[in-house]
Amino acid sequence: MESTRDIKGRIKSVTNIQQITKAMKMVAAARLRKAEEKAAGARPYADKVGELLRRASANVTGFDSPLLRAGEVKKVGYLVISADKGLAGAYNSNVMKKIVAEISDKDRDSYKLYLCGKQSHNYLKFRGIQEDSYHFGFSDKPQAQDALELAKEMIDEFISGEVDEVYVIYTKFFTALRQQVTMTRLLPIVADAGDTASQDAADNGVQAEPEEFIFLPDANTVLTRLLPEYVQVQIYSSMLQSAASELGSRMAAMTAATDNATERIADLNLTYNKARQAQITNEISEIVGGANALE
Repeated sequence: MESTRDIKGRIKSVTNIQQITKAMKMVAAARLRKAEEKAAGARPYADKVGELLRRASANVTGFDSPLLRAGEVKKVGYLVISADKGLAGAYNSNVMKKIVAEISDKDRDSYKLYLCGKQSHNYLKFRGIQEDSYHFGFSDKPQAQDALELAKEMIDEFISGEVDEVYVIYTKFFTALRQQVTMTRLLPIVADAGDTASQDAADNGVQAEPEEFIFLPDANTVLTRLLPEYVQVQIYSSMLQSAASELGSRMAAMTAATDNATERIADLNLTYNKARQAQITNEISEIVGGANALE
């Protein structure tokens, strides 16, 4: 059995770790509320931009844009959004499992990797996989400017023909305890999905009249401006979803660590009391034995 001094040292160490995990839990919980509000606030805007794009493109004929280019897919780009820090449960590992599953059976020349977050960079570097672009420093607090820079890079890569498709891999936020790794196609933009309102009316057996749109200054100018905006909004929404998921995962992980530390401290205290009791019993036995020897 360990000495009481060793057990007390272990209790002190676990207590110090518990204080750290409790503090990290409180910080993550406080930041999660703000991140969740930002993610929820950006989602309607992203949906509305997508709806506007679909409705406008469905009512304009003869419009063409490099961002709508479709054809043979020779090289695919993956924009991977992970965290800069660890201690977030399975958040980073789930993202990495997804990207590894996507590229494991592909030749290195058939894809490009654009990484956001130090954890994905370190993970792939350890496995000998080199990324093509690497960004970090804003995983848990993304700004619109960060999304703008990433959108410009993705658009430039797509227009120049470096990649034929671009997918974004991120973690979709539902609750603090539920997140899901998601992969969606970013480029080329699918803008011919039809009018949502007309489709809903058709589903209900109603003959809907086509809506008329007035574009100022003209349809080409509006859609040319709207398409890059759509890419930026989708990337920014993915970053906000991932940030909320990271903080939610970290809060859950630190909650579990704090609870485990509490249980461990209780077990160590019990062990300490047993060791102390055994020590006292042994000392009493020695005293009684010495007294009997003197008689």
